[in-house]
Amino acid sequence: MPDANSTVFVIDDDPDVRASVGRLLRSLGLEAQLFASVSDFLKSGPPDGPSCLVLDVRLPGRSGLDFQRELAAAKKELPIIFVTGHGDIPMTVQAMKSGAIEFLTKPYRDQDLLDAIGVGLARDRDRREREKAVASIRVRFEALTPREREIMVQVNQGRLCKQIAGDLGIAETTVKVHRSHLMRKMKARSLPELSRMADKLKLAPEWRQSA
Repeated sequence: MPDANSTVFVIDDDPDVRASVGRLLRSLGLEAQLFASVSDFLKSGPPDGPSCLVLDVRLPGRSGLDFQRELAAAKKELPIIFVTGHGDIPMTVQAMKSGAIEFLTKPYRDQDLLDAIGVGLARDRDRREREKAVASIRVRFEALTPREREIMVQVNQGRLCKQIAGDLGIAETTVKVHRSHLMRKMKARSLPELSRMADKLKLAPEWRQSA
């Protein structure tokens, strides 16, 4: 199972189910936060580390499927494992198409739940690491001068130094100096690596600025 920094949120209106899942997770050293409804969950703060959600389909107020749609609309990525005592095929298909990790029918095996939670936490950990890496790249990009940003965008478009110089009305040697400086600041060891950084930042021509 994932490290102890992981948090598993459980939303289920059955207190016995909540308590049982909580005991299981805590026995493995995982942080478990238990809620009886979506509204109770929304009152809690965001976790510091990888997390996932064990979500009952039928709940008072918002249903689990409704909440999944709300999270997607808000672009909040939280891996979801659905559990239900009254599942059907259309419901399962809808949940899985919307990105659920698993759809378990009560009573389910503890190991099936733990396997799904393991997948969910690993997925959230990967997402957090990717976002952290992109944030680091963005900090470096923001430290570039406007001219260096412009040249980085054009380099990522496959433009040659000679072409960039013509576009900007500066000497080709000046473009090369700027390119050298921006590669050092971005900590890019090669042009392909610089291009991958630009792709992660989704750089587009609107970044073009004049020095």
